[in-house]
Amino acid sequence: MHPIAFHFSSFTITWYGVFVACGFLLGLWTAVRRAPLTGIKPETILDLGPWLIIGAIVGSRAWYVATFWNEQFAGKPFLDLFMVWRGGLIFYGGLVGAALGTVLFAALRKVPLWRMADALTPSIALGYMFGRIGCLLNGCCFGRACELPWAIHFPQHHETYPQGVHPTQLYDSLLNLGLFAALAWLYRRKKFDGQVFATYLLGFAVLRFTVELFRGDYPAYQRYLGHWATPAQVVSLAAFGAGVALWLVLRRGQLRPT
Repeated sequence: MHPIAFHFSSFTITWYGVFVACGFLLGLWTAVRRAPLTGIKPETILDLGPWLIIGAIVGSRAWYVATFWNEQFAGKPFLDLFMVWRGGLIFYGGLVGAALGTVLFAALRKVPLWRMADALTPSIALGYMFGRIGCLLNGCCFGRACELPWAIHFPQHHETYPQGVHPTQLYDSLLNLGLFAALAWLYRRKKFDGQVFATYLLGFAVLRFTVELFRGDYPAYQRYLGHWATPAQVVSLAAFGAGVALWLVLRRGQLRPT
């Protein structure tokens, strides 16, 4: 656990921020290289970049603030709402924000939405992999106690000390690296526009739901569906349903990529 990367004058740079930035840049670069395979210009993906950044940050931070308002933000200075470099971004919120930004960009630029979404989708899993490594160094999103040989031990000031816990951040990273490889393979073989994005929703929902079984950082009152499901598991169920619906609707409307 090493939250601080370095200090620049009075400004602190965290490893969480560094890895999130690296994940976004590498994801954007791979999307730029992938897009021409189905007729999307590389410069279109680059122009989309700022829309993705703003949508992802606003969406993920807003979701986090809404989820942990009572624990972390009630009664605190207003500026604490915007200190994203300290951590506090929820992926599903970022996905929704980035998706809305993409929809608006596609409408304004008259770019085929689902074709562009497919070009971006494998990079989402790649960027998420880097973000979870940032979570590990930040000490957040940790797992529940375990005595397995690969259990990790956070330092003395961490709330899990001295117990070993599941390295859920690494579980997520490795699984999403595999998901990235699978989606990149599918992208070259897809049968209809939107297939890769729909597959991502299905795959990520299953992976996230599974990893959440080992999470240990949720308080008891943040359990739903009979006090067993985490917030992310509830959203994963909705994401899986959305993936199934998209697959059926888009497949019915397209016999081949357009």
